[in-house]
Amino acid sequence: MAIALIIAIPILFVFSSVFTKSGAVWQHLASTVLANYIVNSCCLMLLVGTGVCLIGVGTAWLVTMCRFWGSKWLNWLLLLPLAAPAYLLAYSYTAMLGYFGPVQTVLRNLFGWSGVDDYWFPEIRSLGGAAIMLLLVLYPYVYLLARVAFLEQSVCTIEASRSLGCSPWRSFFTVALPLARPAIMAGLALALMETLNDLGTVEYFGVNTFTTGIYRTWLGMGERSAAAQLAAFLMVFVLILIVLERRSRNAAQYYDRSSSIERLTPFQLNPWHSLLALVFCLLPVLLGFIIPGGYLLQLTLNNLDSAFDGDFGNLAQHSFILAIITAIAALLISVIMAYGERLEPNWLMKTAVRIAAMGYAIPGSVIAVGVLIPMAGLDNIIDRWMRSTFNFSTGLLLSGTIFALIFAYLVRFLAVGFGSVESSLNKISPSLDDASRSLGYGSTSTLWNIHTPLMSGGLLTSTILVFVDVMKELPATLVIRPFNFDTLGIRVYQYASDERLAEAAAPALAIVLVGIIPVILLSWRITHSR
Repeated sequence: MAIALIIAIPILFVFSSVFTKSGAVWQHLASTVLANYIVNSCCLMLLVGTGVCLIGVGTAWLVTMCRFWGSKWLNWLLLLPLAAPAYLLAYSYTAMLGYFGPVQTVLRNLFGWSGVDDYWFPEIRSLGGAAIMLLLVLYPYVYLLARVAFLEQSVCTIEASRSLGCSPWRSFFTVALPLARPAIMAGLALALMETLNDLGTVEYFGVNTFTTGIYRTWLGMGERSAAAQLAAFLMVFVLILIVLERRSRNAAQYYDRSSSIERLTPFQLNPWHSLLALVFCLLPVLLGFIIPGGYLLQLTLNNLDSAFDGDFGNLAQHSFILAIITAIAALLISVIMAYGERLEPNWLMKTAVRIAAMGYAIPGSVIAVGVLIPMAGLDNIIDRWMRSTFNFSTGLLLSGTIFALIFAYLVRFLAVGFGSVESSLNKISPSLDDASRSLGYGSTSTLWNIHTPLMSGGLLTSTILVFVDVMKELPATLVIRPFNFDTLGIRVYQYASDERLAEAAAPALAIVLVGIIPVILLSWRITHSR
């Protein structure tokens, strides 16, 4: 509970802004643009949520429980879009599908069209385009957790449904899908919170959402209180979604009491169904990774002389160090919080954990301010005490340091790791805890010797998700990073914001490539988790 409260300090600081006066700014926002923010955010969530569930759950079931040509390769290929930021897809597809891009240029040359009056082409910079960009990079959240859930299910339940006459599709809808619901909803919640938090894609496409409103109010109008109130409104909105989903479960239990965990026997698809499955699984990989990645690779090769400057190695090292430290810290904190909630499932513990895991719904710059202001106040208190006691000034010990940046990452991405850890822990029957206690194991020994091996797939999923997200993080890094401590994400943003996509291609590819290796390891570990 103490760890959860420390992590929740920036969130509570932002939430407390609801009770501050914002003058006439909030009334102006409410009467002019607030309704537009709500409608666009809800539409974006509906489109992205539907897309990630269909793609994530469908592909996870096909590659886990079915056998067709290429299914073993698709196990890890489907994870590749996880390493690509959504705003990179937005920049790439805008350049490729624009009027002077290669797609429309080829069409004009092929059919002899002379201008836009001769043909119609869909506008990528729209609400629908933003939803497509987001779901192409966010479906791996649902895919990862759903696949882990399908692999952890007992063969006995599937075989029991077959013996009762259920077809493979009916077994999926009546047995496997309900049992995987906690994992699927955890992945969906992460995808929706990332959708609400996205700035680069929606701002570039001209879609007004809560996040763009927060940034414009904060940075454009200079109204910190009104912007923080918008962020608090966003937090309440996400909290309502989480509470509604949990209440919809009622008293349902999702762990398997069976002790028989055997090797899964996949369904062998016929040639026609195999072709359909291959197209369905390969399409999101092509659109979410291979096509934009190939375009960025082409830009990098065309500008190879200026692509890798002298600072490239330092930028990559900074990004990797921050990502690995944050991933390990987030894993440890997530395990402690999830296990603490399992041991003491009272309302106070649950409330503290839920508040600490809400940072994913808050824009990175808002979290940065929520981190910097309390830390600056603590620095000033320490400095005043040292001056009055020892006549020695300590200066700023925490503000603008790597420690502050990692703390902001933890606040921002703890929900990513916690959702996976909690989902895996909830599948372990309480009877195992009772059996462990009867054999003389304490709470810590039970966690280390019993729960940790059973949760290994979920723990690795948690670590990889946080690692990749930190590699792509931008707003908090811009505000909190120490002087002369840039990352690959900052370099990409600086170039892309100036429409210098050719220069941004090399560091963007580096972010993707760094994420590919752990993604492949993750896929291999999940495949062998049984």
